[in-house]
Amino acid sequence: MRVVQIQEFGGPEVLKAVEAQAPEPGPGQVSINVAYVGVNFADIKARGEGYRVPSLPFVPGLEVSGRIRAVGDGVTDLAVGQPVAALTAGGAYAEVLVVDAATVFATLDGIDLRTAATLPTVLPTAHALLREVGRLCDGETVLVQGAAGGVGTVLGQLAKASGAGQVYGVVSGAAKAEYALKYGYDEVFVGDFADEVRAATGGRGVDLALDPVGGETFQRSLGALAPFGRLISFGNASAAEPWRLGQQELFNGAVSIAGFSILTLAKTAPDTLREIAARAFRMVADGSVHLPITAEFPLTEAAEAHRLMEARSSTGKLLLRVAD
Repeated sequence: MRVVQIQEFGGPEVLKAVEAQAPEPGPGQVSINVAYVGVNFADIKARGEGYRVPSLPFVPGLEVSGRIRAVGDGVTDLAVGQPVAALTAGGAYAEVLVVDAATVFATLDGIDLRTAATLPTVLPTAHALLREVGRLCDGETVLVQGAAGGVGTVLGQLAKASGAGQVYGVVSGAAKAEYALKYGYDEVFVGDFADEVRAATGGRGVDLALDPVGGETFQRSLGALAPFGRLISFGNASAAEPWRLGQQELFNGAVSIAGFSILTLAKTAPDTLREIAARAFRMVADGSVHLPITAEFPLTEAAEAHRLMEARSSTGKLLLRVAD
């Protein structure tokens, strides 16, 4: 089978297609004949700086869709040939993937394999940020960084579907702002957003801010909170130093800070992840949320997908096509 692996850290050119033996599932695992792979910013960080890479060579990729190839001992709720989506800590840039059955999800009626590959990271993340961690209440205001990306595109729609009042987004350019406005956002700010948020909310600030960027963006998001507001960090795309806060920053406005990582949740509480994923996927099946696929590449052209995402010009979701 073909896999795309990293043999050294660096730019997109270090992604190499090689031949490998198809893996077999162990106890509690399944193997999947992969149809599509979702491309995520975490893949960029893995390739460039070793984010969550235990050793080299390493096959990146966190989410796939496909059909069950084989099941390991102890797996009773999945069957050979069944269409599924799956979340994994790595290894998805491949024609065959072995993954723990606990993070494999049967596809719902009305969701094809191409769409299914967009769901395992984005949908549960967005759902958890707004509901389980963010505890969004009816009428509250929301601020989302990266509003035109995969998670951001879903967050705008899901926030509205969950009863939010005004939903604000932040993007890096005017074209992305125009794009994001199609997906639930009432107003989208380009670049610096602190003054714009205060003006839009009459000086009050927002109830819930969601930040995958870190660094200065995290600090400005904290400053944009209303009294009793919540800020959730779910990434560090800026590669800035990890944030550190003391009582003084939290006492000012009685704000609270939380963090979320879907990969950590998959490892520590897979049953909870399955519950969140089931609720989130139903919102795609019933048409409440739509995640647009804006570019698709063959598996062997994974480097081109990385170049597009790394240029920060992409919107929506990027896919690798392995098999139809």
